[in-house]
Amino acid sequence: MEVRIVNHSSNPLPAYETVSSAGMDLRANLDSNLVLQPLERKLVKTGLFIELPEGYEAQVRPRSGLAIKHGITVLNSPGTIDADYRGEIAVILVNLSDQPFTILHGDRIAQMIIARHEKVQWYLADQLAESQRGTGGFGHTGL
Repeated sequence: MEVRIVNHSSNPLPAYETVSSAGMDLRANLDSNLVLQPLERKLVKTGLFIELPEGYEAQVRPRSGLAIKHGITVLNSPGTIDADYRGEIAVILVNLSDQPFTILHGDRIAQMIIARHEKVQWYLADQLAESQRGTGGFGHTGL
């Protein structure tokens, strides 16, 4: 699948790191280093603009290495980039650690997955069909 992309950064385009990778890394497009203090959140721009085909979205997700090693994650994860959005891709990062974390220009800050999605039409009903789970909610199946 080909997707139009504009790159206003000096970073390489997002790319799959391995043959079976689902996500492509997004990189910070910064004029100067950015320090995320503990529990602070900031919007980090990438310099990228994309044109997805109708029926697709881009999902922005945390990078596992940043999360486990430094407590850095993506808020509103997964973030959704709709097919009709033409603005710059930016990532809301938060520092959940107790130490400041410095982000440099070009650092890999998140991953992006392109996914197909469906549109639904709601059918108003008086009741729903029974299921094995029923109304069991969070944690109802145990640990």
